Amino acid sequence: MQKIKSLMARQGLKSPQESMADLSPVENLRIPSKEELRELREQPIDPQAEQEIIDGIEEVFFSSDSFDMVQHELEKLPPELNLQELEEYRDKLKRQQAAVSKRVADLILEKQPAYVKELERVTALQTNLQLAAVICTNARRQLSVAKEGFTEASLGLLSNQKRRQLLTGLLKSLRTIKTLQRTDVRLSEMLEEEDYPGAIQLCLECQKAASTFKHYSCISELNSKLQDTLEQIEEQLDVALSKTCKHFDVSHYTKVQQAYTLLGKTQTAMDQLHMHFTQAIHNTVFQVVLGYVELCAGNADTKFQKMQYKDLCTHITPDSYIPCLTDLCKALWEVMLSYYRTMQWHEEHDKEEVSPTPDDSAAVAAESDELVVDHSYVKKKLEHGLTRIWQDVQLKVKAYILGTDMSNFKYDDFIVVLDVISRLMQVGEEFCGSKSEVLQESIKRQSVNYFKNYHRARLEELRMFLENETWELCPVKSNFNITQLHEFKFMGQCRSPSVSPSRQAVSATSPAQDELSLFQLFLQEGNPFEMHIEQKEEETEDVLASNGYESDELEKSVYQDYDSDSDVPEELKQDYVDEQTGDAPLKSISRETIRSRKKSDYSLNKSNTPILTNTTLNVIRLVGKYMQMMNILKPIAFDVIHCVSQLFDYYLYAVYTFFGRNDMYESSGLGLISSRLRTTLNRIQESLIDMEAVGENTAGHGSGEDRKEKVPSPHLSQLVVLTNSGTLYGLAQRVVATESLAFLAEQFDSLQSHLDTMMPAAKKPFLQQFYSQTVSTASELRKPIYWIVAAKAIDYEQMLLMMAGVKWDVREIMSQHNVYVDVLLKEFELFNKRLSDVSRHVRIPLAVSNVLWEHCIRLANRTVVEGYANVKKCSNEGRALMQLDFQQFLTKLEKLTDLRPIPDKEFVETYIKAYYLTENDMEQFIKNHREYSMKQLANLVNVCLGSHINKKARQKLLAAIDDIDRPKR
Repeated sequence: MQKIKSLMARQGLKSPQESMADLSPVENLRIPSKEELRELREQPIDPQAEQEIIDGIEEVFFSSDSFDMVQHELEKLPPELNLQELEEYRDKLKRQQAAVSKRVADLILEKQPAYVKELERVTALQTNLQLAAVICTNARRQLSVAKEGFTEASLGLLSNQKRRQLLTGLLKSLRTIKTLQRTDVRLSEMLEEEDYPGAIQLCLECQKAASTFKHYSCISELNSKLQDTLEQIEEQLDVALSKTCKHFDVSHYTKVQQAYTLLGKTQTAMDQLHMHFTQAIHNTVFQVVLGYVELCAGNADTKFQKMQYKDLCTHITPDSYIPCLTDLCKALWEVMLSYYRTMQWHEEHDKEEVSPTPDDSAAVAAESDELVVDHSYVKKKLEHGLTRIWQDVQLKVKAYILGTDMSNFKYDDFIVVLDVISRLMQVGEEFCGSKSEVLQESIKRQSVNYFKNYHRARLEELRMFLENETWELCPVKSNFNITQLHEFKFMGQCRSPSVSPSRQAVSATSPAQDELSLFQLFLQEGNPFEMHIEQKEEETEDVLASNGYESDELEKSVYQDYDSDSDVPEELKQDYVDEQTGDAPLKSISRETIRSRKKSDYSLNKSNTPILTNTTLNVIRLVGKYMQMMNILKPIAFDVIHCVSQLFDYYLYAVYTFFGRNDMYESSGLGLISSRLRTTLNRIQESLIDMEAVGENTAGHGSGEDRKEKVPSPHLSQLVVLTNSGTLYGLAQRVVATESLAFLAEQFDSLQSHLDTMMPAAKKPFLQQFYSQTVSTASELRKPIYWIVAAKAIDYEQMLLMMAGVKWDVREIMSQHNVYVDVLLKEFELFNKRLSDVSRHVRIPLAVSNVLWEHCIRLANRTVVEGYANVKKCSNEGRALMQLDFQQFLTKLEKLTDLRPIPDKEFVETYIKAYYLTENDMEQFIKNHREYSMKQLANLVNVCLGSHINKKARQKLLAAIDDIDRPKR
């Protein structure tokens, strides 16, 4: 009860009596006394009037409890007091007070029952509180007894157990914190072991644990330290990622990717990887080139380290160019191989990823979707990076290629450069399907520059060879073929012109691996550019015969075969000769004749033994070298083939200039030089021959760029004598020259299909024109060259003089031919003997001997006609004598040569028979036979005068001849 009172006291509660007692007359309305109440009851009650009185009270009296009404009324008093007015005002105030008091009394009376009832409740509450106080006192007494008997022992144990649990948790936390403090040591060890996934996993776990204990003050510092460690791990991870650009290791790269996956930065890792590859390409090429530059510079003070890569490339010396290029390509191959293996790793890794099953949770499905996005990004990034990396490689190699002037390189060195670049372009094609336009353009520029200088030097060298060539036979074996030469080995190794020689070497050594790409061949070890630094074994060319013969036995058998029937009379070598014509029947050919025809190819050796000179062999080798260059570098194929054609052109022009140019014989009108050959020779002279070189010392060198592309006309060596009749005016040298040219043409024919495959489609007409107008004309040079021999070998002038001394106006038929026929036949026999002598030194092919005999016989027959045309008088018997002489000549001649039919036989016979023609037939003859000269036709008319042609007819016929001759004039 006491506590309830105290509680009421704290809350400021009072008993009803106290509450009423506390009402002071100032703070509260004064309760009217009994007399006042009675007085108020006695007063008449007018609610309206009462309300008016209350309303008349000033508002200020209701403003606040602290209002001092006495002071207020005193202040309202006027300065001069009027008693009556004061009394009236006092009465007013009393009325107002009475009205207010009455109203308050009414309100009190109205609330009196509720007040009494509430007061009773308070009294009952006070009684209950006193009872509760007694109960609480008893309860406390009993609790004290329970505490002493039970609680202090049992609950003390529980309290200690709870405290122990709290301390155990605290100890565990402290141990965890201690472990966290020592984590940096373990992280360092794991980084040294390159266990990046483990280090990141540990670091992330530590960060998670640190966030759990962040309420400890020591943990905040540890958390920042762990964040720094994680950043350090990322930096080391980036370094580890950059190492894969040069030497890809599967386990190493797997760790790095796992680490980035833990960090959730797979896409960032791929971006960084491409940056590292770009940087690796730059650093690699710079270090390789810098190493060679510093090595070659020695103790030079130039600060090469600060140079740009492009400028550094200009300091490479020619001697170190190829080793540096090879090392450069090797290093770049390693970078590209690493990228290739990186892509391979990602492809295999993507296949191993298992797609989520329908039973997987939503979280797993979301994670799987994120992986798909990452893999798609990585795949696209890697595919796009292929082209970018190859472009970087091309630009670096281009700078290296263009940094050095290769125009003065040796041919073999330049071929190695082309081979290396060709292999690099092959790598690029397999790497990203690129056609390597940048590399092609740069190597094309260098190749065109190099090839112009090289070809110019080779043409000058060819001129020197030709001017020192004695046109002696170069002894080669009968089975000689250009593919036996080193320069043409590439054709035997691979017929595809798009594959480099080194690739061909790989193909030749391992045919089973042809279908494998370079990246598959050298995936684990080796390098496609290593073979360029290996020394190639020298291969011997087994193409030369020891002394021009396959063997001594063959040499002996050749001579024996040639002389075996030399003692047999010529008449016995045929079955019979027609006594009227002197012709041997074509249908009846004896064995001896067949054998004779076999022997007519004047030879020391087998008929298929090539005839060529050292210069020819040199030209063939040059063609092989040029084709090697084409084989490796197709873009300049047309330029190279054009230069190849110039080699042939110059050789052909030289042979013609040395042995075939003779204005006197060229104007013979026999069509020795065809229009096609004439056009070809003129074209060569205009496009290739520098005709101003003779006056070079006086005219100077300012004749323009065109002269740089031309070569002076070669001069025949003074050691070659073409004026000696004993050697048939250099027939051996002429045979070697023409037949070596023919052999060269045959080799060009055999190469046509190969050249055609390498020639751009737009330029193929040039190749076709070269073959149809130049190569095919090589054999046509035989006619003008051997014509000169034929014109000098027989003394035709002597025959004309002897024919002029013959009397043709005889009156009886003669049975004996004239002496000039025997003389002419002796000349032919001497010619045949000299031909045999020459054939002991140089094989004379059948085609050559046929041309020689044809020329000689043709000249002899035309000389006969010319001799007959000089006759002033001739009878019918004289014409018969002419026929007899000619038949005798033919009969004997056919025993000397196997050439059939005899050239210009009809030319002579037709002229002789024309003597018997009538006037009309003679006129028609003149119109139809333009092959005879005007002099010969006019002589024919003049000789016939008097016999069967009168003067009038003579004039008519001579006029017809003049009409024919007029257009020519």
